[in-house]
Amino acid sequence: MIETIDSSATIEFRPNTADDPHKRKPDISKAKELLNWEPKIPLRKGLPLMVTDFQNRILNEDEGKGHK
Repeated sequence: MIETIDSSATIEFRPNTADDPHKRKPDISKAKELLNWEPKIPLRKGLPLMVTDFQNRILNEDEGKGHK
């Protein structure tokens, strides 16, 4: 994460949440079988894209509430 997203970030360990992937154990086998789909973007490339998307969503949500 630090290497990919933000070299000044610090790591803080917290208890897992209920929706933690290690608890949910996501399985894309059904998507592979029925839709012939699987991820095509490597984690190191996709992670920064995901962060940018989340930041844009949060910013747009805040703008809709009149916050800056």
